[in-house]
Amino acid sequence: MTKHLSENFAWPKEFLWGSATAAAQIEGASHSYGKEDSVWDAFARKEGVIAGGDNLKVAVDHYHRYQEDVGLMRELGLDSYRFSTSWARIVPGGRSVNSEGLDFYSRLVDELLENGILPWLTLYHWDMPQALEEQGGWTNRDTAYKFAEYAEAVYAKLGDRVNHWTTFNEPLCSSLIGYAAGEHAPGRQEPAAALAAVHHQHLGHGLATQRLRELGAQELGITLNLTNAVPNDPTDPVDLEAARRIDALWNRMFLDPLLRGSYPEDLLQDVAGLGLAEVIQPGDLEIIHQPIDFLGVNHYHDDNVSGHPLIGDAPEAVVPTDAPKSSPFVGSEYVTFPSRDLPRTAMGWEVNPQGLRVLLNRLNADYADLPALYITENGASYTDELSSDGIVADTERCDYIFDHLDAVAGAIEDGVNVRGYFVWSLLDNFEWAWGYQKRFGIIYVDYETQERIIKDSGRAYAGLIAANRTMA
Repeated sequence: MTKHLSENFAWPKEFLWGSATAAAQIEGASHSYGKEDSVWDAFARKEGVIAGGDNLKVAVDHYHRYQEDVGLMRELGLDSYRFSTSWARIVPGGRSVNSEGLDFYSRLVDELLENGILPWLTLYHWDMPQALEEQGGWTNRDTAYKFAEYAEAVYAKLGDRVNHWTTFNEPLCSSLIGYAAGEHAPGRQEPAAALAAVHHQHLGHGLATQRLRELGAQELGITLNLTNAVPNDPTDPVDLEAARRIDALWNRMFLDPLLRGSYPEDLLQDVAGLGLAEVIQPGDLEIIHQPIDFLGVNHYHDDNVSGHPLIGDAPEAVVPTDAPKSSPFVGSEYVTFPSRDLPRTAMGWEVNPQGLRVLLNRLNADYADLPALYITENGASYTDELSSDGIVADTERCDYIFDHLDAVAGAIEDGVNVRGYFVWSLLDNFEWAWGYQKRFGIIYVDYETQERIIKDSGRAYAGLIAANRTMA
């Protein structure tokens, strides 16, 4: 691994070093201890929608192996662990609270605290009870109120020990990709439903944030996956317009209601007649625009955008299955993403680390009173090989992580208030529509035996954490 700025950078004394996971991707025990179907359990049973026909039944068995996994976190020297609670485990079938489900997270939190690791809790990482989806899911306004009730139940059990509360992780994915593209659960391809889902998730965030604040929660925020929409030809008005549209849909449709209390006017024009205006009720934006203490930024790549069709020799997109899909970009389905001459991960995502510095500076410049920023997900999938002597020499992932940390360090030097970094992911896991075909972990998991092996990237990350602690 080459030398990086981040290795000798004077990181802020209180900078948090962590890693992250999601309940559905790691827990397993998918129909045990009171848990019932989530939308992902149900989606995975559909023919041909998950690579390899994989499912979430066992995942990486974190439900039974959480103590071992926390031990690995301690070995890596993590300051914090970002995890999600499963709505389908805590309120199975969307009915009443399952105390056995809450007890699991209580044991996990205790284990983290006993090992000196800060719990960072996410309430929604896409595993809605399937029974609620059958009542309309996020297209149903009532789901936002049910989400706030679920948040209150989790706080009642864990609020005495958990200080950091994230309402939603990447609502773009569970709205646009789940309800318009059909690639994620619940697998619908309905543009109006996707926009309703966006607004109702925003409303759920506002209602839950209000309630948790009333109950005494100390640190409240949300995590968004954000991009730089880069015009393929910055002199071409067609490409500039396409980039504006993607920025509106991907970034500002989420940032502006949360941080400014309004939807962008250009976004409303782009999606006029597709149902968004019809679901916004008086007072909604005031509820959505709650003060938050932090904004989580998930970033893996930025996007080269064009308003022209792709040329004939453009490389084919890397997709998990042949299942029919639609564009997630409601009202701007014509937009294309031409390839640039950049390295790519196993997901087919371009690698452009400095894009993260650009993004963080843009947030800092565009939003007054921006809350503290945390990089809540950043990482990469590569083809990992376990050697005969039990080593995973994932050099590309090491460079990816440290190159992006260089970008974070640069943004801090630029004056951006970035207070932490959570590498995605702690463990190889169920990668949504990709099943177990793609590995993001800094810890290798043998899916047959459930053996865990820290990869070279994990060792390098642990070394940086240790060195930073020594300097501090």
